[in-house]
Amino acid sequence: MSKSRFRGEYPVIGIRPIIDGRRGPMKLRESLEDQVMAMANAAKKLFEENLFYSNGEPVKVVMADSSIGRVPETAACADKFKKEGVDITLSV
Repeated sequence: MSKSRFRGEYPVIGIRPIIDGRRGPMKLRESLEDQVMAMANAAKKLFEENLFYSNGEPVKVVMADSSIGRVPETAACADKFKKEGVDITLSV
């Protein structure tokens, strides 16, 4: 088998589930939470099942721990992505 010509680490994909951050009597954020997370999980599954690195391994996909609607959630996501080495992001 030939030596890999790829230099460095393989890229990691990060998924950012973004939601309208408004809270209050209309419960806008709460009503969309499940739908947004379901879309993010579906995208993660799609990538992991259909995209592969040149060595045959499935791509590594990292998803934010929660939906992102305000600054603290954005900062937590950015910190996680930095630690995981995320190079490519998808916002759903």
